[in-house]
Amino acid sequence: MCLLLGAMGVGKTLLVKRLQKLSSRDGKGDLGDLPPTRPTVGTNLTDIVAQRRITIRELGGCMGPIWSSYYGNCHSLLFMVDASNPTQLSASCVQLLALLSAEQLAEASVLILFNKIDLPCYMTIEEIKSLIRLPDLIACAKQNITTVEISARKGTGLSEVLRWLEDTHRTNG
Repeated sequence: MCLLLGAMGVGKTLLVKRLQKLSSRDGKGDLGDLPPTRPTVGTNLTDIVAQRRITIRELGGCMGPIWSSYYGNCHSLLFMVDASNPTQLSASCVQLLALLSAEQLAEASVLILFNKIDLPCYMTIEEIKSLIRLPDLIACAKQNITTVEISARKGTGLSEVLRWLEDTHRTNG
């Protein structure tokens, strides 16, 4: 099981829909028009079929206080940050710290997604890493942490996310 977490409005639902479409095309071709999305209240389960079936459980950002109820059986974690929203960054950092310190997630592989890099006001990955002291977080974390810049809207970086999911679930079951 893969958990997809992040604050409200960071683009989690759009990411899942885009990954599903990308995986159904073997990573080739146009992603097509933007699918309709609305804020997730509760949880969505989505299967991505790449080299094997990977189930992604997306939890609404408003469910942050009870995310820990879903940590069991989590092999991988996608944590999404809105790179165009500097005011949300500190809250996302606090959420990430809580996730990385959770004992149930100690064995999970973590992919931090910096979304919305297509917007003109996005912060660079270097700026974000500096602001949230990401090198220090990675050095202290028990988990294997990878980062990638993406645009769920434009499709930038999504093939990297899909490849990470395939590689992670090939080794972790």
